[in-house]
Amino acid sequence: MSELAIIIPTRTRPTNAERVLTACENTCTTYPTIILAIDADDPDLPAYTHLAAGRAAVQIIDPPTGHVGAINTTALLAMDHSDPYAIVKLDDDHQPRTHGWDHAYLTALHQMGTGVVYGDDQLQGANLPTAPGITTDIIRALGFVAPPELGHLYCDNFWRDLATQAGCLRYLPDIVVEHLHPGAGKATWDTTYARVNSPERYDTDARAYRTYTTTRMATDVDTVRTLMAAHHR
Repeated sequence: MSELAIIIPTRTRPTNAERVLTACENTCTTYPTIILAIDADDPDLPAYTHLAAGRAAVQIIDPPTGHVGAINTTALLAMDHSDPYAIVKLDDDHQPRTHGWDHAYLTALHQMGTGVVYGDDQLQGANLPTAPGITTDIIRALGFVAPPELGHLYCDNFWRDLATQAGCLRYLPDIVVEHLHPGAGKATWDTTYARVNSPERYDTDARAYRTYTTTRMATDVDTVRTLMAAHHR
C-alpha cells in the first residue's frame, strides 16, 4: 500500500494526462497511487480510460462538480480506499522534473508530522504551492482538500495561507514540479484555460475565498494546529 496518492484532475486534455503520467513514471520512486479525476461528460473519457490502463486509476466524477469538487471527491474516496499518508495534487499541465520528488515530499511531511510541502513550479516558485503534498490528517479533519465553495482558482492561496498561519508549510526549492502554464509561455490558451481563467471565474472565486478567510479560516487553522500538537506530545 502506497503512502502517497497523486490526484490529477483533467478535462479534454488526454495528451496532457499522458505527459504527466509519463513524467511520474520517470521520476517517482515510492510507487504512488495515481488517480485521474475525469468528468463523466468529458468527450475524451474513452481516451483517458485507454491511456490509464495499467498505469493509473480513473475516478469518474458523476455528476461533474468542477475542478475543486473533483479533487475533493477523489481525495476522500482514495483515503477511504487505501488510507495514504499524504495526497499530492497535480494538474494536467504539471510535469515533475526531479527524480525522487515524491520521496522528498514524503520525507519532509514525515518530518513535520502534519503539513503541506511543495516544490518549485518554475512559475510561482516559493510564492504559491501549485502542486502541494498534504498530509491526509488535515484533509480528514477539514473534510476537504480545498474549500468546496471555490470553483477552480485560489486553491493554492488557500494551501499557502492555511499552512502558513498554522506553521506547517515547507518549500523545497531543489524539487522541480514544473507548471507548463500559458502564463509562463509554456502552453497555448485553449478553451479550458480561457474558461477557468475568465474574469467571471476570478471574480467568483475571489469573493468566495474572501468569504472563507473571514468566516472559517481561523477555525480551520486551529484545527490544523491541534493536529500538529498531537504529533509532538
